[in-house]
Amino acid sequence: MRAFSLLLLVLVSAALQGCFPVVAVGVGTGVMMAQDRRTSGAYVEDQAIESKAFDQIGKRFKNDAHISITSFNRNVLISGEAPTEAVKTEIGRLVAGIENVRNINNELTVSGSTSMTTRSSDSMITSNVKLRFMGEKRFNAEHVKVITENGTVFLMGLVKRAEAEAATEIARTTGGVQRVVKLFEYLD
Repeated sequence: MRAFSLLLLVLVSAALQGCFPVVAVGVGTGVMMAQDRRTSGAYVEDQAIESKAFDQIGKRFKNDAHISITSFNRNVLISGEAPTEAVKTEIGRLVAGIENVRNINNELTVSGSTSMTTRSSDSMITSNVKLRFMGEKRFNAEHVKVITENGTVFLMGLVKRAEAEAATEIARTTGGVQRVVKLFEYLD
């Protein structure tokens, strides 16, 4: 996998001659993929799933809902707010129809969209949880994806049960967290 990433980087670098920002992004992606437990194919498929979902939801619902899509190992978390139960269900159907999606966790709440203050608070919670993961050093923080919506922290990743327990405990005891939802796939 590393050899493939390096070969891809060399080919892209040669094609872009002098486009440092693009090459730097490619290097960053390669480093992230090297730390990731997903296959490189699953990593790329997850990005495609997220992109297709945002595109389809955007075309269908425009600004009617606040939706976040996170795909990890082809398991999709749909979070945010939908104005009605029918919209929530339809968004779930749209995402389920995307190629390579294995599983859907439709965690949309039926309500008005959260405020910018709430979303800023959620971003701060996500950052704090990730910082605590790194500070505690009980597992590789790169193995757990953290998503926060309205005070609820969703945890995704390919982890061992001990890693999941540690991540859940750390997230649960982080300031501002109201609830933790585990969406892990277990390696043991």
